[in-house]
Amino acid sequence: MPINAKPEFLRARAKYSEANTTNEKLKALYEMLKTAPKHKGSEVLIADINSKIAKHKRLAEKEATQKKGRAKFSIKKEGSATVCLVGTTNSGKSTLLKKLTNAKPEIAIYPFTTKIPQIGTLDYHGVKLQVIEIPSITKGFRDTKNGLAFLSIARTSDIIILMFNNDKEKKLLDGELYDVDLPKLIFKNQSNLKDRIWNKLGLIKVYTKQPGKEKEHPPVSLKKNSCVRDLAEHVHKDFIEKFKFARIWGKSVKFNSQRVGLDHTLKDDDIVELHTN
Repeated sequence: MPINAKPEFLRARAKYSEANTTNEKLKALYEMLKTAPKHKGSEVLIADINSKIAKHKRLAEKEATQKKGRAKFSIKKEGSATVCLVGTTNSGKSTLLKKLTNAKPEIAIYPFTTKIPQIGTLDYHGVKLQVIEIPSITKGFRDTKNGLAFLSIARTSDIIILMFNNDKEKKLLDGELYDVDLPKLIFKNQSNLKDRIWNKLGLIKVYTKQPGKEKEHPPVSLKKNSCVRDLAEHVHKDFIEKFKFARIWGKSVKFNSQRVGLDHTLKDDDIVELHTN
């Protein structure tokens, strides 16, 4: 990138990197084109922007034609996070879905068994995670009847588990998922997959308790580095206004039953007792 790029261009480039939809990316690209340096040294940059604009315009047109199909496969998000199983044919997606969740997908040795998204719920120590299996990825998947609709499901997930049989299939997945910028895990029959999923999601589970009683179930899921304030807001908004102190049992304190304030950072499996005025 030219070293004399103006702040307006840098902001537009940042918007492009952060954009989640094709239209948002297009809008940012047009702004990049408008604010890009105009001199001989920027010719390659401008050509690259124009190329990206053309690609995203084609993608936007395809998405528009498949709008009805996307609505047809619209899935309501449930649980603390959504995990999407994405893989090539006969890579074991349905078997894994059945193993991880309460789902009962059709499983067969012949290819393309899964025709529509399959949904299950993974219970991780009381925290519910939604797991979705989409149909097998093939070459030119985006151009198939419901390809973009299925990819939109993957794109709105929180994490993707990639499943494939060989390096060639891994390369195919990378090509078809080139614009799906999400945390990804490669499945290789690991026995600790649930733990890997949880760690990759960047979440912690925290238990609440009332004075003189045992910890309550199920736990509350929060983002890593969340504090007591985040937990209090999750439990009830009145806890913030009436907050007095909290007692913590767990890894985030030096000793159990330690008193802390709203800004105390919580860790996985902490037990929190909220006290109010």
